[in-house]
Amino acid sequence: MNTHNLSNKTPHEPERKAARIMVVDDERANLILMDRLLRTEGYSNLVLVQDPREVMASYRQAPTDLILLDIKMPHMNGFEVMEQFAALEDPLVPPILVLTAQHSRDYMLRALSSGARDFIGKPFDRAEVLARVRNMLDVQLAHRMTHDQKDMLAQLVHERTDEIRRTRLQVVQRLGRASEYRDNETGCHILRMSHISALLAQHVGWDRDHCERMLHASPMHDVGKIGIPDRILLKPGKLTPEEWEIMKSHATIGADILSGDDSDLLLMAREIALTHHEKWDGSGYPKGLAGHDIPMSGRICALADVFDALTSWRPYKEAWTVEDALGLIRKGVGHHFDPDLAELFFSLMPDILAIRERFPEPVPKAG
Repeated sequence: MNTHNLSNKTPHEPERKAARIMVVDDERANLILMDRLLRTEGYSNLVLVQDPREVMASYRQAPTDLILLDIKMPHMNGFEVMEQFAALEDPLVPPILVLTAQHSRDYMLRALSSGARDFIGKPFDRAEVLARVRNMLDVQLAHRMTHDQKDMLAQLVHERTDEIRRTRLQVVQRLGRASEYRDNETGCHILRMSHISALLAQHVGWDRDHCERMLHASPMHDVGKIGIPDRILLKPGKLTPEEWEIMKSHATIGADILSGDDSDLLLMAREIALTHHEKWDGSGYPKGLAGHDIPMSGRICALADVFDALTSWRPYKEAWTVEDALGLIRKGVGHHFDPDLAELFFSLMPDILAIRERFPEPVPKAG
């Protein structure tokens, strides 16, 4: 987007002469007179309305820059026409110049309070009318340009913000892939686990933006395993107590990797990395949080991760059946898992199994 066009400027003469001017008067002779006067001055985009009931339909056909309006008309007077424009609450509603044979002070004040920008009595001075038309058009066209500039700037900010969001998302996704390579996990596990997490978040009551954030942040849950030595992370047998303490440090390592950015996405990713190994009864790590002190994001990811990890094949284990995995989770309700969240999880099992079918585990190669 070219931002050089956003400088302040006043309308040029061609812009003013191309402005759309609507003249509303029930007397055809008055319309013809005003048409000739304005065309002589170089205005060509003129709309003549003799029936005030047609004003709004004509206005909606194209942006209008100025309205010359009579007051005393049949079917609908000028005050009622102005009420219709006021009801639009349009920031670019055109200015109204009242031209009327009603000269009283009360008429003038009522017209100005009803939305008219200026007031001229009939019979009018042609030079005065043209001068006021010119001034009101200059103000309206400058106002329209300012409004357009604001829209352009808002669009520019939106585009830049969206670009930053996409960049952050790409960084997060690549970190997730890096953690997969370190832990012999497949991308399908990450996909299933993140979609299950987003599904749970949706049914917990999170709004659409938070659910999308969960979808993209949850793959970061084990990013801290990047910092665990291979001799421990890839050890085929049982870990020693010392090795287990090092393994558990992946939660804080992940939080450290994801810290230092205040975006909503990375804040949630950090929260998940730090808390998805906490347990409902307080026996988890790294902080021993319990119950509702564990963020909902961590409780959700704990369920999704455990279920999919159990039912997925790995080089060091066979895949559990869904029934066996659900049995283990039921035993962990109230100890490992949030009871209410676990109940919701069980109720969503048809949807969760559909996610598993959507992202199936690759068949391991023989030999």
